[in-house]
Amino acid sequence: MTQIYKVLLALTVLIYSNQFARGQEASSTTKAHQRPNVILIFADDLGPGLLGCNGQQVIKTPNIDSLAEQGMTFTNYYGAVYCAPARWTLLTGMHDGRTGGWQQTRPGLPIRRDDGTITEDQYQTQLEKLKSSANPIADNEIFLAQIAQQAGYKTAQFGKLDRGFLTWHERVKRFGWDFYEGYFDHRRCHGFFPPYLWRNGEAFNLPGNTRPDCGVTSEKGDEPIGYGGRTYSQNVFIKSIQKYLRDNKDEPFFLYHPTQLPHGPVSTPELHPDFADHPTFSLAEKKYASMVKMLDDHVGLIMKELKTLGIDNNTIVVFTSDNGHELYYGPKPEFKKQVLPNGDPANLTDKKWRTREHGDVFDGAGGRAGLKRNAYQGGMQCPLIVRWPGNVAAGTESGILSSHYDFLPTLAEIVGAQTPAGKDGISYLPTLLGQPQESLHDFVFINNQFDKMGSRALIMQDGFKLVEANRKQGVFQLYNIKEDNEERSDLAADYPDKVQRLIQILKRETNSARPDLQP
Repeated sequence: MTQIYKVLLALTVLIYSNQFARGQEASSTTKAHQRPNVILIFADDLGPGLLGCNGQQVIKTPNIDSLAEQGMTFTNYYGAVYCAPARWTLLTGMHDGRTGGWQQTRPGLPIRRDDGTITEDQYQTQLEKLKSSANPIADNEIFLAQIAQQAGYKTAQFGKLDRGFLTWHERVKRFGWDFYEGYFDHRRCHGFFPPYLWRNGEAFNLPGNTRPDCGVTSEKGDEPIGYGGRTYSQNVFIKSIQKYLRDNKDEPFFLYHPTQLPHGPVSTPELHPDFADHPTFSLAEKKYASMVKMLDDHVGLIMKELKTLGIDNNTIVVFTSDNGHELYYGPKPEFKKQVLPNGDPANLTDKKWRTREHGDVFDGAGGRAGLKRNAYQGGMQCPLIVRWPGNVAAGTESGILSSHYDFLPTLAEIVGAQTPAGKDGISYLPTLLGQPQESLHDFVFINNQFDKMGSRALIMQDGFKLVEANRKQGVFQLYNIKEDNEERSDLAADYPDKVQRLIQILKRETNSARPDLQP
């Protein structure tokens, strides 16, 4: 039955692709339920090492582990080094070295209005100025959700709206979302108790939440449980997601959930019983572990709802994270020992912790070097799990080189649409279906303008990875991640010619033109 289903799926995709190319509507003779629903759960700062299926020993993640047991796990998958470019690559299908990949709107304007720093009139004036100047979108640009829309899917988004950082109703609709609920401002997302959220252009209040900063805690995370408000945003989102599934179970949909979890500063409405009385964890560590548990619990609630509605087998569930791990519960550890010419560790951006000897109790990076905001594996390698009963073989793994910008063409092939010309992404649907992956990346490029020292990276198909350790000093390192994914052994001195060739590719791709927007 599995092979027959795959043949039928391939024929359906071919039919829809041909019709899309001719600008025709999908045939009404094809039943809507034959096209799979798609759910993308996009965690925030979740390192691969935080999942039980990747060896996590302290925090149990049975629901996410179940996705891996019933689907495919990708072991060579990359996001970005930071929140906004990760979302940009996902929604555009382009790597973040392209022009615009690091253009971001300034966050915080709603907080300044809500706390009285600026008046409503000043807020509206500044917002209108922002609208007219911020990251203009080309008329011919096609975003992720629009791919699904054009194939006749309903689209919905819940959580951190936009690609970063401040957005508004018209902009969210331009990205292709029929329905949305969440935060317009990513700075407000650092608090989990917002006074209000946005749903389809209308603000709605959250009971018991009054703080303009949405109840954001300190970096130490030592505020008492219950600090910040009464209604936790992630609990609002999961209930809305469940309702959306019930309301739209009879039509094909693409649902995207860019959750705040487990991004810090740490905040939770209650401690999970697994950690509430832990004898050695700090309060911040207990909170963080509870946030990861909540994420896993919410994945379980989504899966339970799909099963209850009888659409479990016809829904593809994709789980990933925007970038690598970050520490929100203690001093940053000295991951590995790569050093710059001046003796400083190459893979940390926070100097104040560089002399501290302190380990990560959860090992969220899974032994990888680095953290969020740098170009080592711990900053950019992400989990990717895909479950699709009857199509994706259970308990399988793939080491295919892939990235967030591959999801757009993959979604296009799944829903029967045509990938717009010029996109950097390559569909990994053949890999999911157990078929030969004829199209492969020569490289995955990761940009970084956040760290002034520079830390761009180039991951090659043969497993070699170039890391820019210091842009000002022109320091590059070379690793073979097929043999050394923790990046302990710098091979640059052994392969000087290769290093120079990869440097030229890296420079060529940085601030390169958008081929998908060419006339």
